[in-house]
Amino acid sequence: MNEQVFKVLFLCTGNSARSIMAEALLSTMGKGRFEVYSAGSQPGGTVNPFAIEQVKLTGYPLDKLRSKSWDEYAAPDAPQMDFIITVCDNAAGEVCPYWPGQPVSAHWGFEDPAAATGSDEEKRAVFVKVFRQIMARVNILVSLPTAMLERTSIQHELKKIGETSS
Repeated sequence: MNEQVFKVLFLCTGNSARSIMAEALLSTMGKGRFEVYSAGSQPGGTVNPFAIEQVKLTGYPLDKLRSKSWDEYAAPDAPQMDFIITVCDNAAGEVCPYWPGQPVSAHWGFEDPAAATGSDEEKRAVFVKVFRQIMARVNILVSLPTAMLERTSIQHELKKIGETSS
């Protein structure tokens, strides 16, 4: 019996750091249970080098990383998503994109590491912190039994994961 593969889209504003790291983490930690994408409402066009450093740790193919618009996933021939998870941080004044349609959605807010200031080591430290926060939430998601991922159960679970303290 084949297990269902769930399609997940992580959305953020610039698609240069948080959503990229979330894509890589869920793709690798999900061990084939998830087909994962990321996009932004206002993509910057490049992936942040500090995000690339963190993604290297996952073993996710770096050639899959690119900053792209969420419009790609709204096209008629785009994959139909099961879950849309926004990872922008409303508290930082960012506008999270609205995703129309039927996917189950949740918000997992993280501070924007791309906005970090200071030396490269100080910026890197913020990326490491946010990467670990995302990893903790992804670990909870991948630990859920398949039955919990069914539409009737998952909305509540995704919301709870987003409220997990980091």
